[in-house]
Amino acid sequence: MSVPGPALLDPANVRELEALRRRLEVRARSGHGGDHLSKRKGSSVEFREHRGYEPGDDLRRIDWGAYARTGEPMIKVFRSEEDVVVRFLCDTSASMGFGDPSKLEFAQRFAAAVGYMVLARSERAQVLSAADGLVSTRAPSRGRPGLPGFLASLEQLAANGETNLSKAIDETLRRSPRPGLLIVISDFFDPSQVISSLKQAVFAGHQVSILQVLAPEELEPNYEGDLALVDAETGVTIEVTMDIGALEAYRQRLQSLSDTLADFARRHRASYGRHSTTDSIVESVRDFVERGARL
Repeated sequence: MSVPGPALLDPANVRELEALRRRLEVRARSGHGGDHLSKRKGSSVEFREHRGYEPGDDLRRIDWGAYARTGEPMIKVFRSEEDVVVRFLCDTSASMGFGDPSKLEFAQRFAAAVGYMVLARSERAQVLSAADGLVSTRAPSRGRPGLPGFLASLEQLAANGETNLSKAIDETLRRSPRPGLLIVISDFFDPSQVISSLKQAVFAGHQVSILQVLAPEELEPNYEGDLALVDAETGVTIEVTMDIGALEAYRQRLQSLSDTLADFARRHRASYGRHSTTDSIVESVRDFVERGARL
């Protein structure tokens, strides 16, 4: 299969993503008909169609009878009672435009990689953008044929406006009554009640994954002297003196924010990862998969 959208999905990473997708764990099920083989005992599973074998496919799903007839390995695709949907809620507020590459660009590339894995498993993936409110760019994509549309949804994202991540999560829950894996990607520089909304997502049956994305300058600021800092979202200017005390106070507040998110994840069987915009996408995806597998 050719891989479209090279700006977001690097074809050189696809082989590693194919290996990782077999380890991707999604516990939450929507209850709608799906195309994966259900692990629940007693679930109704009906055959839908054959498709050609691709590297990384589960060998247990090869139809050896069809292989004997055609000489080509064929995979059985089933429609079961259960369905998997993975929703990528990407913070698209103005602060996500910071960094080189920007935090939003990292979010897009990360979502493209994980989305590829989800769609390669014949499951569903959806892109949602969060700024002042919530905008759904497209209906969920399904399976490998849905990859171009999914990548197009990611490419349409742009960083502007103010943050209300809590409102965006609440709106996602309102629009998505059937649970799935909810991956929230943000810097989490948000005054709203994000933790409360994340709890509501867990209580509604969603599997939650938190990805905090920060620029290197935010992780280790090297500013000094008298500065005028302009809020990217509100335009408000703050005069500050960046000395050792101010930098240490900033680091403590940032660590407290990250600790709060990590503590939520531990308490609610969610996953949390913090990444720099310069981190390798494949390594970041591997970390995401490994954290999910340990839950």
